[in-house]
Amino acid sequence: MRKAALHNLGCKVNAYETEAMEQLLEAAGYEIVGFEEKADVYVINTCSVTNVADKKSRQMLHRAKAKNPDAVVVAAGCYVQAAADKLREDAAVDLIIGNNRKADLVPLLDAWFAGKEIKESITDLAESNEYEKLHIKKQAEHTRAFIKVQDGCNQFCSYCIIPYTRGRVRSRRPEDVEEEVKILAEEGYKEIVLTGIHLTSYGIDFKDEGIDFLTLIKRLHAIDGIERIRFGSLEPRVITEMFAEELSKLPKICPHFHLSLQSGCDDTLKRMNRHYTCEDYLYRCGILRKYFRDPAITTDVIVGFPGETEEEFEATKAFLERIGFYEMHIFKYSRRAGTRADRMPEQVPEQIKNVRSEALLLLEKQMSKAYRESFLGKKKTVLLEEKTEIEGRAYMIGHTMEYVKAVVPYADDLKNKMTEGVLKEALNDEVLLLDESWKVV
Repeated sequence: MRKAALHNLGCKVNAYETEAMEQLLEAAGYEIVGFEEKADVYVINTCSVTNVADKKSRQMLHRAKAKNPDAVVVAAGCYVQAAADKLREDAAVDLIIGNNRKADLVPLLDAWFAGKEIKESITDLAESNEYEKLHIKKQAEHTRAFIKVQDGCNQFCSYCIIPYTRGRVRSRRPEDVEEEVKILAEEGYKEIVLTGIHLTSYGIDFKDEGIDFLTLIKRLHAIDGIERIRFGSLEPRVITEMFAEELSKLPKICPHFHLSLQSGCDDTLKRMNRHYTCEDYLYRCGILRKYFRDPAITTDVIVGFPGETEEEFEATKAFLERIGFYEMHIFKYSRRAGTRADRMPEQVPEQIKNVRSEALLLLEKQMSKAYRESFLGKKKTVLLEEKTEIEGRAYMIGHTMEYVKAVVPYADDLKNKMTEGVLKEALNDEVLLLDESWKVV
């Protein structure tokens, strides 16, 4: 039996596709081993979102070949789309598979081991409207399953290479998503997270059929066994009165909304080619707070974007405080060859990016703590996920619907159980404790 090892780089969509490729290999008779072990096949699902991601992708490919020079090293994903010519010349890489072609992994390996001269499977994604059919039946964690429902992006933000490496928007058939979610529900998964490259574009290619993102959500909401539906990153403009009101009628929807912001300054947003203003973003947050009680609103912020002045940064910082986010992912702007932002003048020095990043990380910590502690004394449901240890004591840890971490004292049979209780105290900066009255529901 041949051994295969996989390594994922990048986003949740990539992680989903890596799981799907692993299951294809298992079904074909491969034994899956850890990436640090000696294997006959190494599959690296690459990322190309920044120049640093490109470098990491190359490093992992070379590390795989160094582990076993006789192994077949497969480069898959975004870096393949961005740099296929470089990979064809790289002695560490044997096979290359682009996005939308990851389902070809096993046939490509079969051809390799049969001595055939087929070394790649790549599509020109600018010309393709096809959604690649990849499926999963299980995931590494057994309480929450990530479901890829959409691929590609039509936004062309000035800092982003993704529309070129992932292609145009392509949506997965709703009946195909339903089928996968039903299988996962039967396997015991209670929570699903809908993910995509530009999730809220779901269905724009099905307009003639009257299928959109809300249609999909409602269909999944009706599936027995699934108790929670959570979303990946959302485009702020999807949040309308109608959308939020309809969601608020669905009790399985987690009031946890990741609305990508990137900057709290209109001039910076314009240079980024983001299609909203700060006031528009604030308005959308207001809609969520109208229809959901204490929703968790989280976001991404880029500091040090080309041309960002001290005044623009301070405007961003003030805007973040005005919104009052639960969590913020802070990124220092990283140049990406092939994007408009890479060619912009007034690139911000790294040391200034570091100072600005530290300031926002401190703000994030303060706002996150305040939001978390606002739940003390309130009754919440927690889906327990795994064992953890805090100050020498064992607990089962999970999340509320708002994605706040909470724990109960450890017991063997609590994994994947829904519990309810009053959040009575903060054990540390990240975790709240349910009081003694908690129960399994």
